[in-house]
Amino acid sequence: MKAIFGLGNYGPKYAGTKHNMGFDTVTRLSDKWKIPLDTRKFKGLCGFGWFEGEKVILIQPQTYMNNSGECVREICDFFKLSNKDILVIYDDVSLPPGQLRLRTKGSAGGHNGIKSVIAHLGTEEFDRIKIGVGEKPAEWDLADYVLSRFSKEEEPLIREAIDRAASATESIISDGIEAAMGEYNRKVVQDNLPDKENTGDKENRAAGEI
Repeated sequence: MKAIFGLGNYGPKYAGTKHNMGFDTVTRLSDKWKIPLDTRKFKGLCGFGWFEGEKVILIQPQTYMNNSGECVREICDFFKLSNKDILVIYDDVSLPPGQLRLRTKGSAGGHNGIKSVIAHLGTEEFDRIKIGVGEKPAEWDLADYVLSRFSKEEEPLIREAIDRAASATESIISDGIEAAMGEYNRKVVQDNLPDKENTGDKENRAAGEI
């Protein structure tokens, strides 16, 4: 069994924000695999199904970002999954918009959702797909930035990145993480992106969202 967690914040207020790249990829996989996200359990919105003969669970934690590990831990405990059985998909401000980075381990890098997952699993060793959302402009607060939306110029690149993240997930299941890393860690060419100062719209935030 493979448990695929897409990190983000639930509710229409956060739809399309930079911090919801994991949510959006799981939604894409739900549509692609025809696995509805119709079960509220384990502090998450879940979908159960199969991909190429392997049982899969698609999960969008419903705890707000910085408590994501609670959902991961509950599912791992209930289904007796090891850290090798999970894949976590999330946004990364250290990568250019649309760039993917697949890894088998690593620190949280300042991402509170991953910090929570590491704390609840007790390990940094689990497969992950990071989706670049671009570096924060100097005058922006980090929380405001990741809770903002993409510019119109960035949106096509981000939609493509979500599709590529979904395909990378399929590759991980079918061929293994090492093969997928070789294919999907290639640099993405970016043209005509806006200046960082003009990216997105600032939003208010509440505890737990970042």
